[in-house]
Amino acid sequence: MAEQQVQPLHNEKHANIKVKNGVNVDFLKTQHLMPVVAHEFARVATEFPMAFVKNTESGQFQAVAMFGLQPGENLFVDGDKWTGSFVPMAAARYPFGLVKHPEQDQFGIVIDEASPLVGEEEGNALFEDGKETEYLGRRKEALVSYVEFARVTEAFTQYLADKELLVQQTLTVEIRGEKKDINGIYLVDERKLNELGDEDFLELRKRGYLAPIFAFLTSTHQVASLARMKAQREAS
Repeated sequence: MAEQQVQPLHNEKHANIKVKNGVNVDFLKTQHLMPVVAHEFARVATEFPMAFVKNTESGQFQAVAMFGLQPGENLFVDGDKWTGSFVPMAAARYPFGLVKHPEQDQFGIVIDEASPLVGEEEGNALFEDGKETEYLGRRKEALVSYVEFARVTEAFTQYLADKELLVQQTLTVEIRGEKKDINGIYLVDERKLNELGDEDFLELRKRGYLAPIFAFLTSTHQVASLARMKAQREAS
């Protein structure tokens, strides 16, 4: 996989740069987990199982979509094609990114110049006569939304952790007659959720947390379809 060359976006330096639509399959094919934000849980749940993973150093939890059942495996990449019908925002924002200014509460846009989606021949222009194109404006808005959504998701996840609604679990899947355990993931504890007092339950509703919780719970049924995909891939 080519090294990334992430550079600040500049209207002179990148005057002739175009960006093709699509996803960076090269990068995705080795990713079995991808961060997701609460705002897309309902959409993610129709295709991928979700889980929470814990950062061992900070103790913070992160919501992720599962693309595979083991590290380095993405069952939604076939050759050089992404077969999923949806791409989570964390992957869709590529080849752009936002970096926070060290001293100020400002963000700057960066672009991966080495990306296969970036070139001068085909795609969407970023600048015309030194000014941002409509396309770039839309991409910028999406980046800013993602940062905002990530903050909200962090607060949501922290709230679940504080209320002890996240529980470490082992998922067991069957692949071609063999049982396989997936460890180190956290799920929403449905029993504890049902045992919440009225006040806590109302608080979840008030904060708008019920919809993402139910989407998350639904998504775990997708583990079986990942196991089927893996079995088919191994058989072929």
